[in-house]
Amino acid sequence: MVKDTIIEVKHMEKRFGSTIALNNVNITINRGQIIGLIGENGSGKSTVTSIISGMQRADSGEMIFRGEKWQPDSMLYALDHGIGMIVQENGTVPGITVAENIFIGEYEKFKSFSAGNGRKWGFIRRRQMMAAAEKVLDNIGVTHIAPEMLTGALDLQDRKLIEIAKIINKNPDVLIVDETTTALSQIGRDIIYKIMNRMKEENKAVIFISHDLDEIIRVCDALTILRDGKIIITFKKDEFDEQLIKTSMIGRELQGDYYRSDYDGSYESEVVLEIKNVQLNNRLKDFNLQLHKGEILGIGGLSHCGMHELGKVLFRSIMPDAGEVLVHGKNIKDEAEAMKQKMGYVAKDRDIESLCLNASIRDNIAIAGLDEFAVNNFLVLPNKESKYVQEQIDSLSIKCTDKDQYVSALSGGNKQKVVFGKWIGRGSEILILDCPTRGVDIGVKQAMYQLMYTMKKAGKSIIIISEEMSELIGMADRLVVMKDGRIMKEFPRSKELCEADIIQYMI
Repeated sequence: MVKDTIIEVKHMEKRFGSTIALNNVNITINRGQIIGLIGENGSGKSTVTSIISGMQRADSGEMIFRGEKWQPDSMLYALDHGIGMIVQENGTVPGITVAENIFIGEYEKFKSFSAGNGRKWGFIRRRQMMAAAEKVLDNIGVTHIAPEMLTGALDLQDRKLIEIAKIINKNPDVLIVDETTTALSQIGRDIIYKIMNRMKEENKAVIFISHDLDEIIRVCDALTILRDGKIIITFKKDEFDEQLIKTSMIGRELQGDYYRSDYDGSYESEVVLEIKNVQLNNRLKDFNLQLHKGEILGIGGLSHCGMHELGKVLFRSIMPDAGEVLVHGKNIKDEAEAMKQKMGYVAKDRDIESLCLNASIRDNIAIAGLDEFAVNNFLVLPNKESKYVQEQIDSLSIKCTDKDQYVSALSGGNKQKVVFGKWIGRGSEILILDCPTRGVDIGVKQAMYQLMYTMKKAGKSIIIISEEMSELIGMADRLVVMKDGRIMKEFPRSKELCEADIIQYMI
């Protein structure tokens, strides 16, 4: 182990049933380095980092950390001893306060009395805990989250910022960032970039997992690619080449269009979905919008502009203070009625809102399709259900052992395919997609974009809510920019449209 090496992974192997997740993986992480890990969904990125961070154990192989054998038995142990991981999905406890999440496992230091043996007892001094939490949040540049707030009441981005604060407060030598930036607005991304660069300057190390190639190329000093549980190649900074990286990730060159190649932007005159005069707290202000048959409508803005709440209002998963949502001219009162009108909704926070993680792929896909294969929406015919679910697994190429595998065991991209399958299987005519490619690799993204375009050409209607401007420019017939709960600007599809044109209306 050379002097500048902080972590070494040697001959690591991991299986999940018959699936080989890691196959003789060897990785060296040096101090003063931000190293990117990329690959298709299910390539082994999150598996290897979850083993390094104590979330799970390898089947074989060894790890060396700071010159000594490393076998963490939990994420708390790893964090206490110098390795912190910001996980891809939910890394906070919803039913407790922000402060309690930040100091989870450390409540004792806020207790009232000393027991004389280094331990403390008595009530927790909550005021002291709140003040300490506020300092931790301030340290990473977060001032809009109050320590006494219940974590479950916050959106995905703010929960992720709390998790970042908790990890950084422990001053780790190694920070693992697993697909975190996709949950953050540009402000949140700037916070994590600043933290990563600070750790690099302090001669620490960062392992950064992202499917955003532009981000990886901009931020990282080196880049290791995994495919099917194996290390394929490691590129140094001066070797970065976008096309070569893409080909190395998927083992082939991408065929066909990535985004749409046409700039037609046309759709039918029929209005299939309309939101009229909607008010929602301070998030949506007298909001009006129409979606047409055969239209892909893009909605963009900064994270807190109201666009994510708009998606929920359209599907009636939250009710506004005033206004109405009309599908084919009919006022929709709740989610069940929205589904009857062939609407589907893919939430940004898929693990909480779109999936039941402790259920099978079969159950997650079938639950939305009872009216397609069950008799009188009640009597489930197992053969019909199995055929219905298998058709979605096959058509969307969901990587799994079988339809009864738990969704929690899938990669982020395959989880998202399950969500798509849930709504596409039942023949949804209107899809509301909130950050549909979050945590999804480049190959799956291309497949999703092609699927959306195919649906458009079949006369279906899609709303894409996204913080990725390139995605909106590449796919939308019409692009609406929101700010402070209102529409600031509308752009028709155009070859000349660029991010600079849009951003000035977001800020």
